[in-house]
Amino acid sequence: MISKARAMVLASFAADSLALGAHWMYDTREIENRFGRVQHLLQPGKDSYHASKSVGEFTHYGDQTLVLLESIAAAKGFALEHFAGSWRAMFGSYRGYFDKATKGTLKNFGDGHSPTASGSPSTDLAGAARIAPLVYRYRHDPEALSASARAQTAMTHNHPLVIASAGFIAEAARRILQGERPTSVLAAVGKELYTDTPLAAWVTTGLQAQQQGSREAIAGLGQSCDVQEAFPAVVHLIARYEGDLREALIENVMAGGDSAARGMVLGMVLGAHLGIDGMPVEWLSELKRWETIVDLLDRLDEARVKSE
Repeated sequence: MISKARAMVLASFAADSLALGAHWMYDTREIENRFGRVQHLLQPGKDSYHASKSVGEFTHYGDQTLVLLESIAAAKGFALEHFAGSWRAMFGSYRGYFDKATKGTLKNFGDGHSPTASGSPSTDLAGAARIAPLVYRYRHDPEALSASARAQTAMTHNHPLVIASAGFIAEAARRILQGERPTSVLAAVGKELYTDTPLAAWVTTGLQAQQQGSREAIAGLGQSCDVQEAFPAVVHLIARYEGDLREALIENVMAGGDSAARGMVLGMVLGAHLGIDGMPVEWLSELKRWETIVDLLDRLDEARVKSE
């Protein structure tokens, strides 16, 4: 039986892989005409940003999340210097897409900046979307979770709103794993911890769009990578499909734009809430790194038990 904590991690990876073929396509009619309803993992087209990838692989977001998971397992916890070294090593021979945040961070490392000062000024949600492995490892340690989620994000996306979003998502996922409902948690975390920030307003905006169809809602909220558009779009998806993980991830892809970053957060939150039930078995079995992910989670469990 797969625990909800494991489902949280696996759903986040599966969401990224489901988005791979249609990622960064903004015309929703084109997505539907080309792929139909995206209910299966797709092979990216030759004109895709991820043309070098195949079915069951990840975007550059998922690949970075896997590096984070590997680093946590190897270091027996989050260690920023270790993660930075692993992250740089991956991109030293990477065959996938390099976004602006990655290029900027690599340049900063090359100029001699430390991992605490290497982050690009990117406002993309993607930097905060990679944190499922940290929630898994530190779900019983709120302070360590918050600190590590913010540090890993700032290493590549050193923008206050993206860093704050990482802290918000981490705390929300932690509470959801304890049995609280996602929509209630989003409202509570916004009110309790972020009341004087744009994040609280984004939560309200996303919740207010709950009754709209997702393509319409996300077209209005914004399809882009920018956190001020992507964050409320994720809130909308969580609220609208709180009880249906499969439908949530499908409609996320069909809404277009940066569906991979949105999907990783969406999968994390609803995976923590609903567990693995309702997610098609083939989405997991077709992941190229399924066995690696499960093995790494086993290692995290062993390390946590030994440290307690």
